[in-house]
Amino acid sequence: MTNGAANTGAILEVKDLTAGYGETLIVREVSLRLLSGRLTALCGANGAGKTTLLHAIAGLIRHSNGQVLYQGKDIGRLPAHARARLGIALVPEGRRLFAKMTVAENLEMGAFAARGRGRDADTLTRVYELFPRLKERQRQAAGALSGGEQQMLAVARGLMARPAVLIFDELTLGLSPALSLDLFRAVRRLKEAGLTMLLVEQNVHIALAISDDAYVLHEGRVWMSGEARTLASRPEFQEAFLGPDSTVSDQPTI
Repeated sequence: MTNGAANTGAILEVKDLTAGYGETLIVREVSLRLLSGRLTALCGANGAGKTTLLHAIAGLIRHSNGQVLYQGKDIGRLPAHARARLGIALVPEGRRLFAKMTVAENLEMGAFAARGRGRDADTLTRVYELFPRLKERQRQAAGALSGGEQQMLAVARGLMARPAVLIFDELTLGLSPALSLDLFRAVRRLKEAGLTMLLVEQNVHIALAISDDAYVLHEGRVWMSGEARTLASRPEFQEAFLGPDSTVSDQPTI
């Protein structure tokens, strides 16, 4: 589940990207870099353009200007399935599982991309080590799982493709604090294994606590960026997201 790359530079880069839906532009001239083996948080209020940016990176929508570079090559014209084969996996908001299929069958679908084929047994073992609960429920229909278990399955399905870049859109939305911490711990383990990740998460405190780098979107543009803990200490960031007298270190240990 690692990307196998040293921390030598950006594996994925967005340059001056403008995108939206129809004639409505949501993100404008956004630039960001995902450094190999690092976890990057993408923060912003509702409507700031976070999901639109993720969809543009994954190829679910087309951008009108700018570039999406993967390992230095412009992939902006490639459809979503081609980007997935290259190694870009999105865990979408809302999970989008095959509800009537079993846990095991959903995971098999995750390995369908060319990168996941041939090594799916090894990857499945690692996924079950990361999420033991899924192994216990591998014969159950995905729709019968709890919300937290479904989110674990959505993450696990993304991992089955053996991605080089894993992107999360609202990792813990609607989950209890205990289940949210379980998922954060899993993400931390993936980071320790060297997987490059981009995280959109409503719990900004913990997202910054486990992330290496961070970007903040405001009204479709990058408002600020930098190392996560440094950014979290800036007064204007604290005022906008963390509240008075709150710090990243105040959060539960994960």
